[in-house]
Amino acid sequence: MTQKIFWENPYLTQLKTSLAHVKGEDITVEETIFFAFSGGQESDDGTIGDRRVLQARIKGQEIIYTLEGGHGFRPGDQVSMRIDWKRRYRLMRLHFAAEIVLQLVYRKWDSIKKIGAHIASDKARIDFEWGENLSNMLPAIQQQALGVIGDDHEIISAFSNEEREERYWEIKGFARVPCGGTHLRRTGEIGGIELRRKNPGKGKERIEIYLSEDLI
Repeated sequence: MTQKIFWENPYLTQLKTSLAHVKGEDITVEETIFFAFSGGQESDDGTIGDRRVLQARIKGQEIIYTLEGGHGFRPGDQVSMRIDWKRRYRLMRLHFAAEIVLQLVYRKWDSIKKIGAHIASDKARIDFEWGENLSNMLPAIQQQALGVIGDDHEIISAFSNEEREERYWEIKGFARVPCGGTHLRRTGEIGGIELRRKNPGKGKERIEIYLSEDLI
């Protein structure tokens, strides 16, 4: 089973590792910093052994990476893994901004139902099953989220069950939530955010989250 270093140190951008299995263009590695799409958070971009990773997918507790063709790798080969740090850090910031917004929405409407989420490097979105327009409440939720961010809380990330690789994040006095993403150390790293409402369909509401620096 791949050791997932991106949980131990989500700020690590390079890693030397060994190939565990090779089948055509698909490989697995002994240790990895390369996050694979999960929980709505997009996969990292980067390279393994100077070959671009075309896809990263989870199978059980393994992560399978599909590389560019003609790599010539064999099991046991030592390789260097590199991720696009600028993109990863944006994903981490937007991911945790979405986590904070979601908890604030739950506090406001205890019967609202989350039906989807997606964290990309340009924006995050959360979809809800809800029959009312959320526009009027977005300014208040945005200000509350900025308050949590501005207080620069410590973010605790740990296993709730290591054998099953179940993890959580926690801000003391705010929330403890199951989540296997890559998390910041402190809320202040998120910076400014802006929320926008969209209507993806009847009986649905969407909150989009942007980093303020992108809207200047």
